[in-house]
Amino acid sequence: MRQNNDRQPPNYEQLPMQIHVKIYRPSAKGPILADASVNLNGCFAVRGVQVREGKNGPFVSMPSRQVRGEYRDICFPCTPEFKQAFDRAVLDAYRMELEQGPSQRQNESPEQAGPEMGGMSM
Repeated sequence: MRQNNDRQPPNYEQLPMQIHVKIYRPSAKGPILADASVNLNGCFAVRGVQVREGKNGPFVSMPSRQVRGEYRDICFPCTPEFKQAFDRAVLDAYRMELEQGPSQRQNESPEQAGPEMGGMSM
C-alpha cells in the first residue's frame, strides 16, 4: 500500500467527541469520592477512572500503575483541551450523582457495566 506523504495529519481537535460517564459508589467524603467508567464516542471505554478529593476540591485521577516506585497513568488525554473536557464530563456526572441521592442510584460495579455504560453524556 502506497502512502501519500503530502497529506496533512487529521486535526483531532475538530472531531466531535461524545463522552459518556457512569459513576459508581459516589460519596461526599474520603480520599476516593467515586469510581467512574468513561465511554468515548461509543468506541473506546476507560475503566478505573476515579474522582478524588484534593487540596482544591475534587479532581479526576486516571487509571495508573506503579513503575519503579512512581505512579504512571496508563491512559490519558493528549491535549489540554481534551483533558479539560474529559475532567469536566466526569466531575459533572459525579455532581449529578450526588444530587440524585442514594435511593435513585444503581449499585452496579464498574466490572458489571456493559459497553453502553449509560451515565452522563457531554
